Amino acid sequence: MGQLRLSGVTKSFGTAQVIQPTDLEIEDGEFVVFVGPSGCGKSTMLRMIAGLEEITSGTVEIDGKVVNDLAPVKRGISMVFQSYALYPHMSVYENIAFPLRVAKTPQAKVDELVGRAAKVLKLENRLQHRPGALSGGQRQRVAIGRAIVREPSVFLFDEPLSNLDAALRAEMRVELSRLHSQLGNSMIYVTHDQVEAMTMADKIVVLRDGLIEQVGSPLELYHRPANRFVAGFIGTPNMNFLPGTVDSVGPTGVTVALKRGGMVTVEADGRTVQPGEAVELGIRPDALTVGTADGALSLMPEVVERLGSSTVVYCQDEDGTAVCLVADGALNVRPGQKVTAGIPAAEAHLFRADGSALPRTGALPDLPELA
Repeated sequence: MGQLRLSGVTKSFGTAQVIQPTDLEIEDGEFVVFVGPSGCGKSTMLRMIAGLEEITSGTVEIDGKVVNDLAPVKRGISMVFQSYALYPHMSVYENIAFPLRVAKTPQAKVDELVGRAAKVLKLENRLQHRPGALSGGQRQRVAIGRAIVREPSVFLFDEPLSNLDAALRAEMRVELSRLHSQLGNSMIYVTHDQVEAMTMADKIVVLRDGLIEQVGSPLELYHRPANRFVAGFIGTPNMNFLPGTVDSVGPTGVTVALKRGGMVTVEADGRTVQPGEAVELGIRPDALTVGTADGALSLMPEVVERLGSSTVVYCQDEDGTAVCLVADGALNVRPGQKVTAGIPAAEAHLFRADGSALPRTGALPDLPELA
């Protein structure tokens, strides 16, 4: 079991409320990622679940039991921190076995649990080594192994890959996803890296200023963001936002006049907007099409990044708005050489002045049914 429920959970430091009233349910076996900018409250929320931070109000339930007053060791959780926190004088075996030693577990059971964890984490040949002889990725696996042997209901990860280089981070993302598939436990993972969130999560919880902005699957947040903040935070490079004005509202959607000319009819529910109202049109860099099309933009490239399979072009439009374009790797474009880009209406989003998104009405391409 590994069900978790937060009901009206808040956290205050003096008069400052850093976690707004929060309700959240995590089902048994889910891999949930808390993501958001630095200072949004994601680590504080994780520490309240772990029992390392006192809850100001509300309740935390694990497997149907309120755990507010339980010590961390009695909550059925294991936590992996950003720091490996390994004992340098101990072998890998003893580092993994440490919580079992504290619990006075019989030696035969210690051998069984450490051996099982080492096999899952591919550390069988490293058990007699000390942490100083290991790579960063191997040290992180030892820290995870120490959590595994406690056989928790819920694993908590607080930015565990932040100390690794880019290559090791990518490798460990795969390892953690594989570990989740093997163990089947519920996992809650905190990161500020939306790429980690998109690639690992069953469910993403996007936070800002102590408030949950949206909860959903990676594809749901990518294709159906609830507001401008989520749209801009999820996806890399970031979504482009172009100022415009509602020209008309019809049965096929909302027609928007862009600031520098051009009309785009977006498949969105226009019942809450009026002609003449200021809006922002959102379009992802990889959705823009090079060449003239409906709602074409005239862009001046400033930086061109060639990644082989794709080319990322950072531009400005005629109004000085920054626009990013992702195109084919063989795209023939140079800084200072003007290009035009079309806006596919089916890929566009609309956001009101308060940042909320207009609900989409059209079917989204290749989007599987969302749970």
